[in-house]
Amino acid sequence: MTALQVSARELVQAAYENRYTWDNAFPGYTTDVTLTLGDQVFSGTAKVNPDLSADVFGVEDEAAHKQIKNQLWEVAIHRVNRPFEKSHGENTFTVEGIAEDGAVQIAVGGKSAGDAYKVKNNEFTMVYRHIHGVVVKINTFSSYDTGNGYLSHKYDSVYHDPKTGELKQGRSEFTDEYTEVGGYTILAKRTVTSAEGPGMEISFTNIALL
Repeated sequence: MTALQVSARELVQAAYENRYTWDNAFPGYTTDVTLTLGDQVFSGTAKVNPDLSADVFGVEDEAAHKQIKNQLWEVAIHRVNRPFEKSHGENTFTVEGIAEDGAVQIAVGGKSAGDAYKVKNNEFTMVYRHIHGVVVKINTFSSYDTGNGYLSHKYDSVYHDPKTGELKQGRSEFTDEYTEVGGYTILAKRTVTSAEGPGMEISFTNIALL
């Protein structure tokens, strides 16, 4: 393994371990939830369980119910505390260059060959990953410091077909806001805008740990 590969691995590991995650004692929580889709508003309650599964109550609209559950799942899955070697032990990393903003561009080989990252100040500022038959590219523009790791604050995403490069889902912009509850940092509000359709806003209030 070359020195560049060693340094690339260290850069990725430092950013990976600097992400904010919930510890193994995470108890889950209940919350009131309000989802706004265009001019439609849906309200209910939800529960995120200790195993990070989610339940939604009081939202009869099937699409809204699914959207809320998906958002809770997406948040929780990124809070999983998994050791670096378990996630990336079969991957290799190579520095490919330095971006204009000073971020280090890193190519992934091995099990996740074709993926890529940009790392700056121990944070991922770009993630390019193959997930469930599509390629997603996420650029992070600002972050939220929890005091125990960082979370994305403003970011965007674009989805492409990995074989043809065809656009699967256009650019969406996200803004996430957080609150501290019982020593845990939990999403309080997510705003999503897209050129392809009406925006979405989901807010969580009266959050209480189980």
